[in-house]
Amino acid sequence: MKLRTLLASLAIVIFTTGVAFAATSFQVKPDEFDPAKTFLVQAQWLEGIGCPTGAKVATYPSTSPTGTYTDPACTTGDSSDKKNEGLLLAKTGPTTNNASAFAELKGLEGVTLTELGYDLRKPTNTNDPRGSHCGAGSPRFNITTTTGSFFLACNSPAPTTQTAGNGWLRLRWGGSSPLQAYLNGTTLTTVTGQVKSLSIEFDEGQDTGPDNFGLAVLDNIDVNGTLVGSHEAQKDNADDGKDNRNDNGKDKGKHKDKGHVAVKEDNDDQH
Repeated sequence: MKLRTLLASLAIVIFTTGVAFAATSFQVKPDEFDPAKTFLVQAQWLEGIGCPTGAKVATYPSTSPTGTYTDPACTTGDSSDKKNEGLLLAKTGPTTNNASAFAELKGLEGVTLTELGYDLRKPTNTNDPRGSHCGAGSPRFNITTTTGSFFLACNSPAPTTQTAGNGWLRLRWGGSSPLQAYLNGTTLTTVTGQVKSLSIEFDEGQDTGPDNFGLAVLDNIDVNGTLVGSHEAQKDNADDGKDNRNDNGKDKGKHKDKGHVAVKEDNDDQH
């Protein structure tokens, strides 16, 4: 009887541990924080701009598909993405403008993070000045867990792995090694605790080098090996936008800029 109870207890521990680490499904829901209505930021899933995995192609002059094309950076992807969607995050103008593009990662509460990443529309490596912006502050994972707040930007810390394709990069942090990020934007440490909230922030403008582009295209957002590469419930996105405003149409400030400038300066001090 005692043995049966012990085995049952072990099964519960194994099951709950598996749940904590698993990320079987989640949504990536883009939005903008723009309280002054500057209209200088944009976040949106768009068809045709993502990293192609088995995408249909029609070799000229054919008007019907003649084959498929896969970028070497994304030989795997979100199987539910049928229209090659990509996540556009843009900030036009100066970084000091109090506005940001962002995407909330929904459905991950209670998960223990072991890997984060995304595909980035950019050639060669993260330091290449061409293509999407990849800086010390954006695009940035803002991670809040039961033990603290962590910041993980495109180039700070540097990705654990980079896989280059034809104009795309697959970037991963963690995975086979501990997932590390900046605790409170200052101390590089292993991410601990269970997720309370997780988002991708883009708040660097066209005055930020080395690319001075102020825009990034992402795809296949990775959490613990699960990839999301499409809009995931467009209606829910619209409903969330309504919830974030009061009766006279003003933003309630549910989402606030995370003090990117200070975070970036702190991270730069580490290098």
